Amino acid sequence: MKHVKSALVVAAAVGTGAVAARRTRSRAAAGDESADRWLTVTINRAPTDVMPDGTLPQPLDRMADRLEARVRPAPGDRGAELAVRLRETPSDAETSLPGRLAGEDPRQEVRTALREAKAILEAGEVMLPDTPPTTKETPVGKAIGMVARRSGGEGVL
Repeated sequence: MKHVKSALVVAAAVGTGAVAARRTRSRAAAGDESADRWLTVTINRAPTDVMPDGTLPQPLDRMADRLEARVRPAPGDRGAELAVRLRETPSDAETSLPGRLAGEDPRQEVRTALREAKAILEAGEVMLPDTPPTTKETPVGKAIGMVARRSGGEGVL
């Protein structure tokens, strides 16, 4: 039984390594275009309400000098699309996995600000999750808290 568990762990590690290597090779061959990609949200407001007088909504206005922005009507007359991207492409070190894990990727700040701008325009405030019902922090609770905090910058859990 012990050998079976070891074999499963080794197989999982090899599989993960193979997927990571393939992904890295395919990005290098195609060029990583995600660094200068537009980040877009659909906002349930008229396009004129999203960027009045051409000024970005808060909190995007704090980084207006570093961003390109555009607003257009959303498909199906469902509000407006607000799209932003960094004017300068971040370095490979910033966008690498260690850079993202360390919070050095400037795109994380843009993603978070874009989601917060959507919330402010639609609801008037940024809704935060409820506080946990317990005051005793468990190992699982710590892990969930870490993942939840990270999801704000990456956009995924």
